[in-house]
Amino acid sequence: MSPRRTVSVLATPSSVPFELGNVGAVFGTYLHDLIAPHYELTVCVETPGPLPLGGGAALTTPHGLDALASAGTVIVPSCPDPARPPSPRLVEALRRAHHRGARLVSTCTGAFTLAATGLLDGRRATTHWRHADALQTRFPHVQVDPAPLYIDEGDILTSAGSAAGLDLCLYLLREDHGTELANTVARRLVTQPHRDGGQAQYIETAVLTPPQDGGVVRSMDWALEHLAEPITVATLAGVAHMSERTYLRTFARTTGTTPIRWLLTHRVRASLPLLETTEATIEEIASAVGFDSPTTYRHHFTRQMRTSPTTYRKTFRTPCP
Repeated sequence: MSPRRTVSVLATPSSVPFELGNVGAVFGTYLHDLIAPHYELTVCVETPGPLPLGGGAALTTPHGLDALASAGTVIVPSCPDPARPPSPRLVEALRRAHHRGARLVSTCTGAFTLAATGLLDGRRATTHWRHADALQTRFPHVQVDPAPLYIDEGDILTSAGSAAGLDLCLYLLREDHGTELANTVARRLVTQPHRDGGQAQYIETAVLTPPQDGGVVRSMDWALEHLAEPITVATLAGVAHMSERTYLRTFARTTGTTPIRWLLTHRVRASLPLLETTEATIEEIASAVGFDSPTTYRHHFTRQMRTSPTTYRKTFRTPCP
């Protein structure tokens, strides 16, 4: 067996069984008729012995950091506390693995663990969107990109939230053994072999309305109630009782963006529940939220959400009763 095909996953006291299960489903013996000939999976801990996983469950494995450092693929799931540095022993084991030629993989906040080794310096990396700013602040030499579901930097790969770890595992399987096997495994797991788009479609709130200026806030509230209508800067300035020049300056100071960019963002956001819960066509939805054409709507939707309106609808559509 090629050394690259040996896979070790790190388990910690706060490991999410879902993440460990994803790794086991793709690289372990869960689908033994498909995967067994291709990978050898070990679960490793810093100190061999019983490891509590919560809910009264415990994991027991004889494999420690030496086994982790000797694997061809090392997977680091969510770390117990992103604000707490990993132990020097774990950092050294990961550096040894990388020096030997292993590929390092993280899921969710596991990117903080990889970043602590210094191996992500100068590289692109991602993590869960809620922790992206913290990762960038703590590790300024890492090029943090919160948009993708996962990033492949060759010998180091990072992914977003826990579920994106499954996307990355299937991606690795596809890279190692081709699309046909990856698609077959995805079908067995009843999941998509590849998800379009990035994390933007899962972020809870993209834009907040700041309260610093009454005129600007009044114009924003008015715009949200009239999204389907043509809205210009002159219109918004009139609602705010300001000149256009003063309005633009005040809006930028208050929100950190321009009125048009803010308006486009909210028009796209207003379209999401229509895609999720109605039978309206893309043309009807574009018109309902104020876009002058479906083409313009699709363009701005794709730029913001990193996927198309049609694909978003397929993913998030609420079935009719």
